[in-house]
Amino acid sequence: MTDLSQNQAATSDSRPAVLITGANRGIGRAVADELAADHHLILGGRDEQALDELAAQFPSARTFVAELTDYGAVARAVDGLDLQNGLAGVVHSAGILENGTVEGSAPGQWTQSFEINVVAVAELTRLLLPALRAAGGTVVMINSGSGINAVRTRGAYSASKFAMRGLADSLRAEERDNGVRVTSIHPGRVATDMQRELRSYEGGEYQEENYLQPGSVASTVGLALRLPADASIESVSIRPR
Repeated sequence: MTDLSQNQAATSDSRPAVLITGANRGIGRAVADELAADHHLILGGRDEQALDELAAQFPSARTFVAELTDYGAVARAVDGLDLQNGLAGVVHSAGILENGTVEGSAPGQWTQSFEINVVAVAELTRLLLPALRAAGGTVVMINSGSGINAVRTRGAYSASKFAMRGLADSLRAEERDNGVRVTSIHPGRVATDMQRELRSYEGGEYQEENYLQPGSVASTVGLALRLPADASIESVSIRPR
């Protein structure tokens, strides 16, 4: 785990801290770029070297290295964070896309989809709740259009995203009186490596101009985190124009 540089240590105390999972690629990386100017970034992922290199590019950042389904490791990583001033936000960007019909999907595909897209999100959020409450923080869950309308050939993925939407709704109801905001963001198709893999599975061409840019989704995340304390974005669907 990266130690803060002197410059980072000097600025992090005055910046609201936000933890971003899946921070070294795709939407997570775009969120880090979006928030870097006015937040202390806690960059989550599994590749320690990649996260170290990424953290060095920002004025105030550190890493959070853990496999999110290793719940003991996640708890130890959370314990290692300095959250005396609370946590302004957590952005759940890490996730998995499982392709396959209901008929063609084995039990392991369902288990993996739900563990990564739902259970791991719930557990990390649970561990961070005291710090989020202390700061009046915001939980942002990057969901999918598949969490609103189920998609043919992606049964396990769609079901897990519907469950993630239910998780966000339940958490919002529980934490409303504790000052924690919960935002569920449902992007359409985004120009990421995951989209390339999906188009390959579908047998279609990857045409980046037809998809949302990761930065457009990140701008929505930034809006949810930066809203005045009297307002909350509860759920938003963002689609290619």
